Amino acid sequence: MIDHIRNNLIEARSALDSLINDSAQLGNIEAGAALLIDALGNGRRVISCGNGGSMCDAMHLAEELSGRFRENRPAMAAVAISDPSYISCVANDYGYEQVFARFVEGNGAAGDILFAISTSGSSPSVLLGAQAARAKGMKVVGLTGRPGSQLEQFVDVTICTSAGRYADRVQELHIKVIHILIELVERSLQPANYPPKG
Repeated sequence: MIDHIRNNLIEARSALDSLINDSAQLGNIEAGAALLIDALGNGRRVISCGNGGSMCDAMHLAEELSGRFRENRPAMAAVAISDPSYISCVANDYGYEQVFARFVEGNGAAGDILFAISTSGSSPSVLLGAQAARAKGMKVVGLTGRPGSQLEQFVDVTICTSAGRYADRVQELHIKVIHILIELVERSLQPANYPPKG
């Protein structure tokens, strides 16, 4: 059993090392952060979405922007599309594929950000949500785990953390990317939270 534990950690470390050495994806993380900073700095908001574990990541992003990350600071406008009554309503009346698009249609506005998470980059509900966001004049940041996915057609920035055969490794990198993005947003908009060291 210890060997399996160790092998899992080694595999996770290898995936992280691969991302660390991927200059293109590091640049995409920087570009995604720039979009978030511009929107939040100009009074716009972030809407995040995803399915299953990616919904949990979408909620994590929204709660740490609107709530708290490391230190106290003013709340930032962010919400995840995760209300069970809303999702069941739209899924029942329009089909599950419409749950994110319908929310964006009713709540998104030009200048807002849709942060769309799909490990495969091919989730129909996420793809339709991204298309709806573009139609509203929103910017879209996509977080995926598969290079060249369908989602790339409908986003302004794609951050792809490809990490092997299974979604769990991808999701482990996704939460790291999300934390980096939040830190970069705070460093720009709340620099007092990051005083110079020394």
